Amino acid sequence: MTTPSSQLLRHEWRFPPPYNARGLGLALIAILVLLFTGSRVEIVRMLVLSGEGLLATVGLKDDSQVAKGFATIGQQLFPPVIAERTETSRIENFDPAHLPLWAHLETVERTVETLNPDTLQTDHSIERVQYLVEPFGYLRHVALKLVETLEIALWGTALAIILAAPLAILGARNLTPHPLVYGAARMVVSFFRSIPELISALFLVLAYGFGPIAGVLALAFHAAGFLGKFYAEDIENADPRAQEALGAIGADRLKVLIYAILPQVAPQYIAYTLYVLDRNVRMATVIGLVGAGGIGQELKGRYDMYNYGHVATILLAIS
Repeated sequence: MTTPSSQLLRHEWRFPPPYNARGLGLALIAILVLLFTGSRVEIVRMLVLSGEGLLATVGLKDDSQVAKGFATIGQQLFPPVIAERTETSRIENFDPAHLPLWAHLETVERTVETLNPDTLQTDHSIERVQYLVEPFGYLRHVALKLVETLEIALWGTALAIILAAPLAILGARNLTPHPLVYGAARMVVSFFRSIPELISALFLVLAYGFGPIAGVLALAFHAAGFLGKFYAEDIENADPRAQEALGAIGADRLKVLIYAILPQVAPQYIAYTLYVLDRNVRMATVIGLVGAGGIGQELKGRYDMYNYGHVATILLAIS
């Protein structure tokens, strides 16, 4: 004989059905959206080309655009360039008696074609060119650019913290001095967060010129929007009991922030900041493609000059 309590217990442990009409309807809408947008971004063509490339790789198809493309990339990227060769005539104040570590001089003969103005014929002459060969010269150059990239990310994160901290305080409901200040702070945070680093770097390069300044500011502005939002939300969600206790004994907003709020939110703040730093390290490479300094700028320059061996070295260093 079942009792009312056992019936109630069975009712409480009854699981809802895994699927319902609303869920199936949303899934159907999502599938239709994917099918509609898939034709616009050529998903079918991508699958066909990828399949042909796979068949060509295993020898079941003679020709494939994708397989040829990847083969060409592999041939041009390897071997990676480690050494650096520079004509000594292009080195300012070159002193052959004081060469860099492990460097040596190399003389190469090359044929030079010139137009004879009297006969209008092409004359051929032999020219000797002296090179300074540094066995690990380009590798050292890439290492320095990687260090610059890390410095851009570090300073971008530091400036983001400096910008985000006051915006978070003014954008938290429990600390802001006025609703208008709250709205303005939230608007600035949203504006910073809405502009991708690559877009802002484009305009900052126009203002500051090529180099790391544009990269630092681009990373700082976007990261300040991210940190400002999450800093402010954690301040609002902090346990109010400690804040009320300090307020009851006459503590002002600053003391409440320092002694009641920051001890609670510090672990989350550290986690957010480390995440932003990790993201900025990766984004510092990307924004370098538009001239904002770092290894990305070197990558873009070598790619534009078709120096694919140098590109391979940079890609291996980044990875």
